[in-house]
Amino acid sequence: MKNVKISHLTLVFVYVHACFAQADFAPYFFDNGPYSHNGNMALFSLSEDTAIGTQIYSLNGTDPEGHEVRYGLSFDPGSKEYFRVDPVSGNITLVEALDREVNIACASEDTRKQDSIDVLVSITDGQSKVVERVTVFVMDTNDEKPEFYNLPAIIDVLETTASGSSIYKVEAVDKDTGSGGSVNYYLQNPQTTLFAIDRHSGVLRIRSGETLDYEKTKTHFVTVFAKDGGGHFNGKEQFMSSSATLTINVIDAQDTPPFFIGTPYFGYVYEVSVPGSEIFTVVAKDGDVGNPNPIHYSFEDGDDGVFRINKTTGCITLLSLPIYLRREIFNIKVKASEVSPEGRLLDYAVTTLVIRVVDLNNNPPTFYGENGPQNMFELTMYEHPPEGEILRGLRITVNDSDQGANAKFTLRLIGPGKMLRVVPQTVLNEAQVTILVEDSAAMDYEKHHFLTYKLLAVEIDTPERFSATADIVIHLLDTNDNAPKFSSDYYIARIPENSPGGSNVVSVTATDPDSGPWGEVKYSIYGSGADLFLIQSASGIIYTQPWASLDAEVKSKYNFYVKAEDAEGKYSLAEIFVTVLDLNDHPPAFNDNFLETTMVIGAPVKVEAMDDDAEVPNNVIEYAIMKAEPDNNIFDINTETGEIMLKSYIKSMAIIKNITKQRDCTWSLVVQARDRGQPSFSTTAVVKIDITEATQLNGGPMGFLMQSRNKPLQILGMLGGLISLMVLVTVFISTATFVRNKKSNRILPNRRIRRRPQNQGWNFKSPFKKPESPGEKFKAEEQEHEPGARGHRGEC
Repeated sequence: MKNVKISHLTLVFVYVHACFAQADFAPYFFDNGPYSHNGNMALFSLSEDTAIGTQIYSLNGTDPEGHEVRYGLSFDPGSKEYFRVDPVSGNITLVEALDREVNIACASEDTRKQDSIDVLVSITDGQSKVVERVTVFVMDTNDEKPEFYNLPAIIDVLETTASGSSIYKVEAVDKDTGSGGSVNYYLQNPQTTLFAIDRHSGVLRIRSGETLDYEKTKTHFVTVFAKDGGGHFNGKEQFMSSSATLTINVIDAQDTPPFFIGTPYFGYVYEVSVPGSEIFTVVAKDGDVGNPNPIHYSFEDGDDGVFRINKTTGCITLLSLPIYLRREIFNIKVKASEVSPEGRLLDYAVTTLVIRVVDLNNNPPTFYGENGPQNMFELTMYEHPPEGEILRGLRITVNDSDQGANAKFTLRLIGPGKMLRVVPQTVLNEAQVTILVEDSAAMDYEKHHFLTYKLLAVEIDTPERFSATADIVIHLLDTNDNAPKFSSDYYIARIPENSPGGSNVVSVTATDPDSGPWGEVKYSIYGSGADLFLIQSASGIIYTQPWASLDAEVKSKYNFYVKAEDAEGKYSLAEIFVTVLDLNDHPPAFNDNFLETTMVIGAPVKVEAMDDDAEVPNNVIEYAIMKAEPDNNIFDINTETGEIMLKSYIKSMAIIKNITKQRDCTWSLVVQARDRGQPSFSTTAVVKIDITEATQLNGGPMGFLMQSRNKPLQILGMLGGLISLMVLVTVFISTATFVRNKKSNRILPNRRIRRRPQNQGWNFKSPFKKPESPGEKFKAEEQEHEPGARGHRGEC
């Protein structure tokens, strides 16, 4: 029984241990706060100008059991996925561009967060998964321009609006926040406009002391700038602005009386006319053409009750039969009055209408000048008159002496283009012909010295269709409306160097279509490259200064400007490019015409010449060996570099002796340097070459001197160093002797030493005698070595 209880306890223990072994705790994120870049991304903020591909955060968590964790990231259904996470490292990367303002605009009313993105981050150990919803805040940058709400726009302003009055309020908004969302307003060219704007409120006013005038300017175009207060974008301070145009139409005020068109007026009553017949129509217009009032017509005097005028059209009709008319001529005063919107009569004008009583259609239209009938009219005027201008020099009257419909005819102007038009186009009895300018640009003296038109008058409602013509000849006078123009915008010239002073370089041509002095062109040149050149002011020929000396080696390119100017200062410019052509005027030159050098077998020596010409092939040099002494030429030369070398088969001094049968190792070469110019120049130099083998130059001062024989500065440097060393040694020995004697403190007796006179003779030091001191030994060894070197070289 006791064994049974123990067995049961064991089973319970095994079961409990198995349960604990199967328990699993969920992984979790580290919460490192809103200013950390790793953790669970809670309260993380991100600037909207962050570049795509930037690693912005690292998810960081752990599992209590130490299992490896994986990270995940997701968004709400339908939301844009801005981020991507590496499941192993937890690194989060931005994959979509952020735009805080777009986020605001696209958010629905119930889910609008404006400046944040909801993200679902997860961590799992393979068995348990933890998901947390976090909010990423999108921080604003100054990336939006101000936007106008009410521009561009068109407004109407009465010309009598008082100075300083507000006429419009500009409104713009910037979607950014902070200083980047504040907006200030400015006007383009504020000093030259009639308007001013309040930079904060955007209220546009007429500037103090300024007024609008319809007759001067009917429309103003005002450019308004909206600029934000600036802010950071991509790490830099940025200001953004927008512009829009406000069109201001000036409304004409009623301040000008009406005027009649086509005066003087002449009307006719024919013997066949009946009551109700149209006699004449007067036409008047309000002088305020921008906002004209309607016109009310009436008789003021002289109608005798036999005529009636339509108060709105100005049409005058007959009230009785012609036989009851008591006069042959009626002078009727016609009044034209402006009518206000309220119906009141305002300003008015009065003109005279002359009505004659005439008979049947037996007279054609006739043109009259100041002295009677005339069929030719001439006028002289300047080209390009203003459009709408009346040709006042033409005093033309047209008349048909018949009565009523027989005197009604049309006027037409036939001629080139549509430069002119005639007013009126329909005439009853008689009218003053007015010709107006229709196309000012076409009236160009350079195209037409004179214009010829036919003025045609043709009756309208008569069977005869009588007509008349008159020739109108307009002689145009030239004005200075054209600037000279060059045949080309630039000219390219080439001139050989060493050309004598006064040589022609290039000829430029500019034409001015104007006539007289306005068409005369004078030339001049200027610019930094013009110092060596002159120009004939009348012909445009550019030539060199008399003292100028062109040298391509000094300067080969010149450029400057030529100016063509007429009598009134109108001008145009062209650019001149002058190239100085190089001539082969410099021969090659060696640094030294006699060169000495040592050639080690297997190593080349080099000669070099220079050619001062500026361009190829004049400064390209070719080298050649012209002569060798002794005659046996055992050398080759590189024609391009000037390197002199032994023939390729010569490898030792023994070969040289076998070939040349010479024991002297010195050659003299005459080397030629020739350029490739036309004609070609050449020069020669003598090169003395000592040939030796590399083993002869190794070791000892003599070897050093032989190697350095072409380097005098190196030899002088070595000698200077030796002398300095000897001076230092002497100073050191003298100082040591002085110090020793001073310390001994002994007075040495004066001793006079007499030497026996010896035979004086030349003192020759034998190089083979043993030196008595180390210094003399050194000198003797050096002297012994030198004859040996010379002897070896002499063997060649």
